Amino acid sequence: MIFTRRAVTAAMSLAGVAALSGQSPFHPIAEAMANGTAGNVTEPESLPEMALGPADASVTLTEYASITCPHCAAFNANVFPKIKAAYIDTSKIRFVFHAFPLDPVAAASSVLSRCIANGDPARYFAVTDVLFRQEWSKVTKPRETLNLIGKQAGLDEQEVETCLKDEALFNKIVAERVFAAAKLGINATPTFLINGDKIVGEAPFEEFDKRIKALLKS
Repeated sequence: MIFTRRAVTAAMSLAGVAALSGQSPFHPIAEAMANGTAGNVTEPESLPEMALGPADASVTLTEYASITCPHCAAFNANVFPKIKAAYIDTSKIRFVFHAFPLDPVAAASSVLSRCIANGDPARYFAVTDVLFRQEWSKVTKPRETLNLIGKQAGLDEQEVETCLKDEALFNKIVAERVFAAAKLGINATPTFLINGDKIVGEAPFEEFDKRIKALLKS
């Protein structure tokens, strides 16, 4: 199977229907990558960047994460607040978040957070935090959970429905995920880039602190 945006999007869309109706999700993106090639992947149309911190910061920390990834949730709960307090809130670095959905529920969550935020990074990170705090492995009805989060953010049920059916936004998120895997070598979550230097998997605050301090001094 050729590793193209169309093939991956179609597979993820079909899987999303199954997952959000309570059936077991599968991983069509991983299957597409394993069975195909990345040669046809081109840089996708950019979504508004979801970032905190000054655009001209000398250090940029980029995270690729899946909402349903427990290691990503652990980073969000235990490490990110320390990085934010030490480096983002003090305007020393820029933090950029990229959705890298590993399953249909994560993809739907990424669509919802983008839709709710409507381009506002602060609102996006607030909703993303709420999504990370769900124990997705124990959630039997993910659609109801997404509906509730949407309502808590001020949307009514029809607005949540409209968000989750935003095919154009869904396609852009999937395209960015495909590009990151094919061209940047992102193949696990969480993955971090600190001025291009990669950290794969969970790492303690001290690891980020050491690397960021070294870059700020250089």
